[in-house]
Amino acid sequence: MPKMKSNSGAKKRFKFTGSGKIKRKKAYKRHILTKKSSNRKRDLGKSTLVHKADEKSVKDLLPYG
Repeated sequence: MPKMKSNSGAKKRFKFTGSGKIKRKKAYKRHILTKKSSNRKRDLGKSTLVHKADEKSVKDLLPYG
């Protein structure tokens, strides 16, 4: 049976932690930054974990994660 292909877009957006959880970047940090507070912009720069409800769909896109 041939190998499964990983989704190229998902490869660039998600990383697995050592314990198997999935890390992601936050949205809304690209433009229109003047009206956002410094604290909000600083928090948007940090990574966070994918929600439990969405983990299965992301893992389907990355079969060898």
